[in-house]
Amino acid sequence: MAEHRSMQRAALLDAARSLLSEGGTEALTFPALAERTGLARSSVYEYFRSRAAVVEELCEVDFPVWAADVSAAMERAGSAEGKVEAYVRQQLVLVGDRRHRAVVAISASELDAGAREKIRAAHGGLVAMIVEALGEMGHSSPRLAAMLVQGVVDAAVRRIELGAAEEPAAITEAAVAMALRGVRG
Repeated sequence: MAEHRSMQRAALLDAARSLLSEGGTEALTFPALAERTGLARSSVYEYFRSRAAVVEELCEVDFPVWAADVSAAMERAGSAEGKVEAYVRQQLVLVGDRRHRAVVAISASELDAGAREKIRAAHGGLVAMIVEALGEMGHSSPRLAAMLVQGVVDAAVRRIELGAAEEPAAITEAAVAMALRGVRG
């Protein structure tokens, strides 16, 4: 029974990812979740009390996977500067992943305070990954620099997500160059 519930919950989360990446937050409804998973709408409420609860669980499940990908890319880098570059590049590589598209859609939605705080905390953990590398590079304010580098990443993500005139590879190269030039001073 517990295994069945776990599988149903995973199917609901997978359906939520698909709905968010295909149609944004407006597409994430309990009737749509029920239709995608073959469950009755009332059954969806047995797993999640609200849309915000679905969003919170997606963040709890997906953000660590995304952060682990970024961390692994940074670990493969040989220098502090390489870690900053890997931090920017890996986040932009993940833009095409539907987990990422779901997180972007979630962050644009109207969430309750608890969900917003969880997202902020997860995002803060991501930014904390490059503080040490920026300190190693001799930056006088590594925490501030990390926040600004993340701002460059966020702007590049939005540009890619919007389907801008530039190719994603060109946006990535520009973001990497801006981040590295900015932290070098």
